[in-house]
Amino acid sequence: MKRADYITWDQYFMGIAIMSALRSKDPGTQVGACIVDNDNRILSVGYNGMPTGCNDDDMPWNRDGEGLASKYFFVCHAELNAILNYRGGGTLKGSRCYATLFPCNECAKAIIQSGIREVIYMSDKYADTDSTIASKKMFDMAGVKYTPYKQNHKQISFEL
Repeated sequence: MKRADYITWDQYFMGIAIMSALRSKDPGTQVGACIVDNDNRILSVGYNGMPTGCNDDDMPWNRDGEGLASKYFFVCHAELNAILNYRGGGTLKGSRCYATLFPCNECAKAIIQSGIREVIYMSDKYADTDSTIASKKMFDMAGVKYTPYKQNHKQISFEL
């Protein structure tokens, strides 16, 4: 008889998004994303970090400060990285994006334009910000579904 306590697809893909977030060098916020198709195949992953070719030792990681003194002009978000990292040669149309943090307005635009139809998110801690409100407005207008991830499982661990 097969095992009954295996994880769901949602748990699996959010787990990959969480693992991707652990690659982020951002000292304040680590975000991961995993894009999957309707057949539950992983199309791409991403995490927040500096653009390829930019030495992250020479870049600001501060949250505070104005303009060039903070990270905000430089960091590429996890969802955008996952979209840009896609190398499948096809399209992301109709896919789902698992994200550890609700997408900002800039990532929402990229999600909509790339054809992703659903975002499953773990945290919505910036729900009251203009950026997140704008994201939800655009998602609603474009028909992109956004679903909170339900953590209905025990802690996941693995032993060999």
